[in-house]
Amino acid sequence: MPLGAPHKLITCILPMGRALPVVKHLEADHGVLAANVSHARGAGRHSPLAHRRVGETPEQDVLTVLVPAAQAEALFAYLYEHSGVSQPHGGLMYMQALSGATPFSLPELPEEA
Repeated sequence: MPLGAPHKLITCILPMGRALPVVKHLEADHGVLAANVSHARGAGRHSPLAHRRVGETPEQDVLTVLVPAAQAEALFAYLYEHSGVSQPHGGLMYMQALSGATPFSLPELPEEA
């Protein structure tokens, strides 16, 4: 990802445990390696009360994926279908443009004996 090339950041807020399988599919199906999974707490406006107690805010997965702008729409649609966001109470997602991105890669290391 060269500096200055247009990129977009896709963010998915998913129920706990859904993000890592999506990252594995992104790598296998599209070769996407620029993804991050973190966690947050919160409940949606229409979260079913049967799944939470008063005052409880369930933990959520937050998946962020950095993609070239040319591939952003296709990957957004892929994530929408494969993350479960298309299902009721499946989470939410959004995409935003970035002014630039800096590539980061680990050096090649020799195999250990």
